[in-house]
Amino acid sequence: MPQVFILDYGVGNLLSLKIALEKAGLNAKITPPTTPLKKADALALPGVGNFTAAVRSIAPVKSELVGAVKGGTPILGVCLGLQLFFQSSEEGPGEGLAFFKGKNLRLKRNLKIPHMGWNSLRLVKQNELFDGVSDGSYVYFVHSLYPEPADKKIICAQTEYTTVFTSAVADKNIFGTQFHPEKSGEVGLRILQNFARIVAR
Repeated sequence: MPQVFILDYGVGNLLSLKIALEKAGLNAKITPPTTPLKKADALALPGVGNFTAAVRSIAPVKSELVGAVKGGTPILGVCLGLQLFFQSSEEGPGEGLAFFKGKNLRLKRNLKIPHMGWNSLRLVKQNELFDGVSDGSYVYFVHSLYPEPADKKIICAQTEYTTVFTSAVADKNIFGTQFHPEKSGEVGLRILQNFARIVAR
């Protein structure tokens, strides 16, 4: 069974993501950022947390992490984990992993923030992460910021709340969701099963 390392960099939701990834068919292991990543078949960066604090926490393993992903190791970023794929954030100072050019922006405050609860996905680009997921499917969100990619071609799903924002990205072996698949019922499980199939190839 392929092994995925869930990096524990001081954020919440570790155990629920572990359980969900195991249910999807992966051997999931929660590891500190200092753990060597060579034995991982895949990596996962969870949420919820603060961008600046997360950047500081992953600093010791940043170069190894970037190298592993550039070398082809599949990675899944969830919520804050997705936001770390980008260069910077309005939440605070610090440089993200910069897999993608772009910045994380705050949701407009014309509705209740954080955006918490179920909302629908508009699939704008087909990707194997969403195989079997219908356009308009509902997933679970808890966030106050969202990524704004410079390259719109990596966006595969959008959602509307105060604005139309990027809710999922994918490019080669890099996958990210602003929503929480581990809290999104059967739709979320299908997405994680798709990720598990990608890892197992």
